[in-house]
Amino acid sequence: MMVQQVLEDLGFEVESIALGKVAIIEDIESEDLEKISEELVDKGFELIQKNDKALLEQIKVQLIDYIKHLEDSDEPDKVSTFLESNLNYNYSYLSKYFSDYGGVTIEKYLINLKIERVKELLTYDELTLSEIAWKLNYSSVQYLSNQFKKVTGETVSSFRSHSDQNSRQSLDAV
Repeated sequence: MMVQQVLEDLGFEVESIALGKVAIIEDIESEDLEKISEELVDKGFELIQKNDKALLEQIKVQLIDYIKHLEDSDEPDKVSTFLESNLNYNYSYLSKYFSDYGGVTIEKYLINLKIERVKELLTYDELTLSEIAWKLNYSSVQYLSNQFKKVTGETVSSFRSHSDQNSRQSLDAV
C-alpha cells in the first residue's frame, strides 16, 4: 500500500502491484525514476532496477509462495519443480544464480523461511508440533526439532516458553 501511495502521490497510475513488482501504465523518464527511488528510500523501500537483483527477488517471492504451497497441498511439488514452473528457468541455473547473488543456497534460505514460519505457528499456539511438522512437509517432528535447534540455537519448547513477536521475522524479511 505504501509503494502504491508513493507512486500515486508522484502522479503515476498504478496498473498492478505485488510483492517485488509494480506495473505503471505510462512510461517513466530517468528523472522520474530517481524521484521514485528517493521517495521509496525515504519510506524504507528500495527500487530494484538491475535484472540480477530483480531475479533474486523473484526467487525469494516464489520461495515464500512455496511455503504457502507446502501448507495448502497434501502432496506438494519439490522446490525445484515449483521454481522451474513459476520462473521458467532451469533449477540448476536458479540455484547457482541464487547462491552467487544471494550469498546463500536456495536450500538454506528455504530452511530459514520454514523455521520462521514454524516460529510464527508456534507463537499462534493453535497447532501441535506434529501438525506443524506435517503442514510444512517435515519427515518427522524430531527432524523439525533438530533443524529448529540448529538454526535458532534453542529448542522448540524453550522458544514456546518465551515466544513473542520480537523473536521472529516476517518471511519477506528473511
